[in-house]
Amino acid sequence: MKFTLGILLGFGLGVAAGLLLAPQSGEDMRSQLGEQGIMLRDRSVGVSNDLRARANDALTQGRDIYERTKGELGTMYTRAKSGEE
Repeated sequence: MKFTLGILLGFGLGVAAGLLLAPQSGEDMRSQLGEQGIMLRDRSVGVSNDLRARANDALTQGRDIYERTKGELGTMYTRAKSGEE
């Protein structure tokens, strides 16, 4: 019972302190958060395009390395099988 009362009292004091110490009204804060959300969204689009381009480059390089290594290993296997060095 004391624990629950402490939780409720702490919650009430936190809400009161938040209302008294808030730097802006709720409407101003929502407006500012909306603007910041738009800025973050626009910035994230550029970042995601950059990441996508980097991932495609890495994938292309990986495929090139795979094909080259596969060819070299095939050649080495053929030589070893036929007894060449």
